[in-house]
Amino acid sequence: MDVTLVIEHLLNGLQFGLMLFLLAAGLTLVFGIMDLINLAHGSLYMAGAYLAATFTSMSGSFWIGLASALVATAVLGVILEVSVIRRLYGRDHLAQVLATFALILIFNEGARMVWGSQPLTLSAPAALSKPVELLPDFFYSSYRLFIIGAGIAVAALLYVVVVKTRIGMLVRAGASNREMATAMGVNIKLVFTCLFAFGAVLCALAGALLGPILAVQVGMGESILILAFVVIVIGGIGSIRGALVGALLVGIVDTLSRTVLPLAFKAMLPADIAADLGPAIAGMLTYVLMAAVLFFKPQGLFPARG
Repeated sequence: MDVTLVIEHLLNGLQFGLMLFLLAAGLTLVFGIMDLINLAHGSLYMAGAYLAATFTSMSGSFWIGLASALVATAVLGVILEVSVIRRLYGRDHLAQVLATFALILIFNEGARMVWGSQPLTLSAPAALSKPVELLPDFFYSSYRLFIIGAGIAVAALLYVVVVKTRIGMLVRAGASNREMATAMGVNIKLVFTCLFAFGAVLCALAGALLGPILAVQVGMGESILILAFVVIVIGGIGSIRGALVGALLVGIVDTLSRTVLPLAFKAMLPADIAADLGPAIAGMLTYVLMAAVLFFKPQGLFPARG
């Protein structure tokens, strides 16, 4: 197999893994700190992609569309937390699942009513439309490289905010002992609202950046939400480091298995068998990885400290 092909797919897996991290980071913070199972997390990813496509079309600038989508999704996250999510704190997980699943249906039908059933087009900025030569005779998409850089920058920023700042300290305090933090003067409701809005911004960023690569369409959040849950199970619920490692593992395993396995089976098996077996096994490998991690480390690779 061509080495440059493997390098290309590794970079694609890194790019996909970093975008999964943006989703999983918000999800693991909400799940691990606020004790909330939010199935509508993927709907915020979809909303970010739709809003980015809409604002880009209106302004003619991808960057204006991206910034506007982040702000609009943050506002949407605040409205959603204040009106619905806040009433689910302290409820059992079944009630949270049912309520947030209802939000998925509402978001999907709302998107269909506003934007229609046909996918929207979101184009990458012109400055990032040309490939870059990374190695002799090996060219790679400059836009995908930008996504990789943006994902790494956000991961570093998120680590600093959560671990090194006063805001992160307040979030951890509210997670450890909500009553004591409230008694010490911390406005837990405001902290949780800001945390939820921050998770919505991360979703919007992932949706807007992946919009030029994937289709912006109704229901796009559900499939990637499943992978985000797989990521936080592998990495450990509530752990930012675990979300990053889990996302990179899932992204690389998913991308490489869907591209390398069919080629490998085609070289060893008859074409008709390889055509069916390769994609089937590739689709299973991510969940096999999750099962293996759970078998050896039931709390995930990097469980959050209590």
